[in-house]
Amino acid sequence: MTATMSKERSADTSAVLDVQAVMRRLGERAKAAAEALATAPSESKNAALRGAAAAIRADRAAILAANAKDVAAAEANGTKGAFLDRLTLDEGRVEAMEAGLEAIAELADPVGDVIAEWERPNGLKIARVRVPLGVIGIIYESRPNVTADAGGLCLKSGNAAILRGGSESFHSSTAIAAALAKGLAQAGLPEGCIQLVPTTDRAAVGEMLTMTDTIDVIVPRGGLGLIKRVAAESRIPVLKHLDGNCHVYLHQAADPDIARAVALNSKMRRTGICGAAETLLVDRAVAATLLPPVLDALAEAGCELRGDEATRALDPRVLPATEADWDTEYLDAILAVKQVDGLDAAIEHINRHGSHHTESIVTEDAGASERFFARVDSAILLQNASTQYADGGEFGMGAEIGISTGKLHARGPVGTEQLTSYKYVVRGHGQVRP
Repeated sequence: MTATMSKERSADTSAVLDVQAVMRRLGERAKAAAEALATAPSESKNAALRGAAAAIRADRAAILAANAKDVAAAEANGTKGAFLDRLTLDEGRVEAMEAGLEAIAELADPVGDVIAEWERPNGLKIARVRVPLGVIGIIYESRPNVTADAGGLCLKSGNAAILRGGSESFHSSTAIAAALAKGLAQAGLPEGCIQLVPTTDRAAVGEMLTMTDTIDVIVPRGGLGLIKRVAAESRIPVLKHLDGNCHVYLHQAADPDIARAVALNSKMRRTGICGAAETLLVDRAVAATLLPPVLDALAEAGCELRGDEATRALDPRVLPATEADWDTEYLDAILAVKQVDGLDAAIEHINRHGSHHTESIVTEDAGASERFFARVDSAILLQNASTQYADGGEFGMGAEIGISTGKLHARGPVGTEQLTSYKYVVRGHGQVRP
């Protein structure tokens, strides 16, 4: 080994050791904060949330300036489209962060809630009580508002949070985290309750996934590549937020006006969010009359349409779809369109090609919607409503860390209740087991 190579190897090792030391300190502070937070009164947590919202309001100019720096760097690197949209903050999105924190403060405190209680014949009184998970590590990409949403939800549910945002949103997330820290300080809560990883070094992610002594749950929120990496490498339980290959299905009993409105909003309101529709299914029996106005509305809104041969025969603007289109999360103004032979065929397509995220059926037939709800294996199902409602704030949860597409512990929007577990409290008066 040459002297130069030895020096480079030494520098690399030093960098790794620095990241390990930084992450170890974050973990230790988070664990200590979680112990304090688990018994913190609701008033203190709510005061911190409201203080954080006020700090974001007061620091709005600094947050937007930090975001402008991130956006400029992303544009210089050739970033555009949906990714750039997710990265960008404006006055409305900053106000939404403030409102989200204030809404979380108004929610009932889940910690200590008695889920169930009963008494045994021997006189033992048993209660199942909600408790925090502990320390939650959250790894996310591009969207800086996740810093506020995740920090706020963890705080309300009594969990300490270690936040690792994407390198592309580092300045934005740092400014938002500083506002959250002000809220904690005002309420007298430990600064370790919400911590942002202070480096863009990718080694920090790998280190987080091994911190079994201090982190209890990992929540990844981002692209499929990130989710797969975390699922493969994590030694800590993972609450997955997978991609959103969402569907709108226009049943033969659909109201034409509702069909047009729901399909258009599901795709085009915001194309870069996980609840955006990526495939439109239409009953073949009514496609000739129901589908053309829907395609017109989508095309006029700037949506690129890719369809099967039957759909292309109805509209020359529709490009040919490939098999891969049915499995693609575009996160862009692109929609795959397919005609199906009835309800069962639509359900089979969704269960085969979807990501188990969010699906909507447009129909006036109550029996059809109930069959759809019973048989489609996705976290969120809607009737006659846009898939863009797949959002914790719209569900009355204040905000959400993500949409869990798994089946264990939590499914759908992950809010305060979903960030808790439970323990059993048993009260007796001297009982001993025979």
